[in-house]
Amino acid sequence: MSAVDKKLQDLGITLPTPAAPVANYVPFVRTGNLVVISGQLCLGLDGKMADAHKGKVGQEVSPEVAKEAARLCAINLLAQLKAAVGDLDKVTRCVRLGGFINAVPTFAALAPVMNGASDLMVEVLGDAGRHARSTVGVAELPLDACVEVEGMFEVQ
Repeated sequence: MSAVDKKLQDLGITLPTPAAPVANYVPFVRTGNLVVISGQLCLGLDGKMADAHKGKVGQEVSPEVAKEAARLCAINLLAQLKAAVGDLDKVTRCVRLGGFINAVPTFAALAPVMNGASDLMVEVLGDAGRHARSTVGVAELPLDACVEVEGMFEVQ
């Protein structure tokens, strides 16, 4: 078992089957030592989104629940990354995460929501999980998801 797989197991995290694209794009692109992963939604192990993760942060969805949704997005990023490289021990760095928060216009606490994804990367990858980041509030996301996260990783 790889060291990252062991860490995931210790954290009680099972990686889901990576979600298939729903439009004209690919789930990831590898170019040289970089893997860029398309935005991942807050889907559970069953490939479905919980009703609690649908809607706008600051209205139907609390910031705490949205933070949990961001964590799920990060788990789905790792599932795509494993599909791309086969072994998560080949990951040398999480370079960047981009977070999209489906929020009401007056909701300004976007960064703490995105910490759900950022914190998971550091928990799983240690210092290699520290990354650059952008977090943006948006008017709507696919499937009415409250959060979507994309990522870029350096690999061996």
